[in-house]
Amino acid sequence: MLQYDDSAAAFVALSFVTIYIVPCKLFMAWYNILNKFKVALFSSDEEIGAISRTTAEKEKAAKLKKTSKGLKTLNSPWFLANLVITIILTALFVWLLMSVQSDGEVNSFDPFHILDVDSGADMKEIKKAYKKMSLKFHPDKNPNNPQAEATFMMVAKAYEALTDPTAKENYEKYGNPDGKQSLAVSIGLPEFLLNVDNRNFVLLSYLIIMVGLIPMAVWSYYSNSSKFGEKDVMYDSYAWFHHNLNEHILIKSLPEVLSGSAEFRERNMTKTAEGKQEIGKILVKTKPHMQKPNFQHPVVLKGNVLLHAFLTRQTDVLSEASQEDLNFMLRYSSSLIDAMISVCKHQESLSAALNCIKFGQYVAQGMWLKDSELLQLPHFTADEVAHATKGKNGVKTIKDYVALDNDSKKGLADFSDAQKEDIFKTCKLLPDVTIESKVFVDDDEDDKVYEGDLCTVLVTITRNNLEDGEKAGLVHAPRFPFPKREAWWVALGTTQGKIISIDKVTSPNKVVEHKIKFLAPKTGTYEFELHVLSNAYVGFDFKDTVELKTLDASVLPEYRIHPDDAELDDEPTLFEEMMNANIEDDSDSDEEDSDSDDESEEEGIRELTAAERKKQELLNARKKAASAAGDDSDSDDDSDVEEVHAD
Repeated sequence: MLQYDDSAAAFVALSFVTIYIVPCKLFMAWYNILNKFKVALFSSDEEIGAISRTTAEKEKAAKLKKTSKGLKTLNSPWFLANLVITIILTALFVWLLMSVQSDGEVNSFDPFHILDVDSGADMKEIKKAYKKMSLKFHPDKNPNNPQAEATFMMVAKAYEALTDPTAKENYEKYGNPDGKQSLAVSIGLPEFLLNVDNRNFVLLSYLIIMVGLIPMAVWSYYSNSSKFGEKDVMYDSYAWFHHNLNEHILIKSLPEVLSGSAEFRERNMTKTAEGKQEIGKILVKTKPHMQKPNFQHPVVLKGNVLLHAFLTRQTDVLSEASQEDLNFMLRYSSSLIDAMISVCKHQESLSAALNCIKFGQYVAQGMWLKDSELLQLPHFTADEVAHATKGKNGVKTIKDYVALDNDSKKGLADFSDAQKEDIFKTCKLLPDVTIESKVFVDDDEDDKVYEGDLCTVLVTITRNNLEDGEKAGLVHAPRFPFPKREAWWVALGTTQGKIISIDKVTSPNKVVEHKIKFLAPKTGTYEFELHVLSNAYVGFDFKDTVELKTLDASVLPEYRIHPDDAELDDEPTLFEEMMNANIEDDSDSDEEDSDSDDESEEEGIRELTAAERKKQELLNARKKAASAAGDDSDSDDDSDVEEVHAD
């Protein structure tokens, strides 16, 4: 009779936990938990981006340390829940492992253990133990208790194995009083499941786990994972971007588009009257810089107002709660703007994609359309900008200002030595790049491009402000509350505004090469627009024209196959060789019958060469294979034809 076995249950549970839970869940869970502790307690400032190269970055670095380091960063509900569940599963795994080690052998028949006597017990002790246990577990004293009934039968069997000579001989010889057994099987479930007192608990637990927890976990995982697409952006956000982005979109309209992202809809829903009043007050101050809103939904309106408060540098009027909501939006702004660019790429709208990239620059620097590029410099205000752009040596662009030597830089009269040093450091941190482009065809003998060739536009970005071996660091963006890596967008499009390629180049090396591949168009002369834009700095964009002249491919010399390659084409495939082996006997008899006829008909004709004979044999084999394969489908083909005609 099969019995429930605690040891086997431990083995089964440990195997399940080891195969499914340990490698997939526990290992990754502990890795993430320990990594969180490492970041919170032992990470350096550089690893979390809390670096202050200028005094303007000190406040940002201090906030990053506060939010990314220390035990306070581990107080999130999700992290604590993950920690508790991981500890419970780990404790379960350790307990199962110890259970297997302490009772590591799946139950075998041991009459001494069943009767609870020593292996050297005499017959008197055995009979006494049998009488005691048989009375205890007798079915009459334990009605409706299958566990007691099973134990009673095992006790009787154990007593028989120790008292009956035949049963004892079988036990000593085969380990079982019934003789040699083909297979010993037990149920890998704990014995307490058979206890009648636990019946309600077991049933209730089964219902909760199978009907409640497992379906809930599957539904929760599916519902959450099905919301997100590429770059961990929600599908609803992609749909929103597709609805609002087009080739006519302007930069000043993009804050409203970003505000409508699905990631912000729950957070930006204003629920109190005080919150609505605050948004109204901020709207009064930011309205002169805003385009007339297209949407009056409270979520979109709040996000639009908060973003304009940040872009116009009026965040000092925000409450603490509104500042947290703004930081939440800025945290996801980079990935969402990248998603907006990917939507523009799908729509093949070059102007819309370029406007989205420029919008990302303004967000990174905390400035807006009418602001001077010089406001990217620390401590600069409208007064310093006015002084730096007027008079002798006055410059209007940030590139021209950086190119000046320190003594010629204007607008520094009211600054301290420390503030001047910040400006000089920032000028060294700002990008100084050289862009080169070249069009060619891979593995081509000349520089000419013919219709249908696979063309490559090689774009080389050289960072002149870096030493050899030095890598680009974090973007100098003291107003953006999160660390941001320097990258460059490389876009190639037609003069009609259609995108051929647009990619984000994230390599931090001094010299970066990016290849754009496309098929050469029809014969003619073409001009393409090449754009290289920074992901975080305003005023460092590069635009160039790529000229391409394609020639008629018919003037190329005819490509001739080498005789050796032609012979390789005549070699039989593996399938053909297998078919040849199957029909070899039939083909031999057919060829013998036709030899005499062929000889009489081909009298006077020259003898075939070895290559020609080989080719002819291959053709014959292919015909035989085709006919053999076609015979099986004749009846089906005929029926199909008949059905068609019947219609």
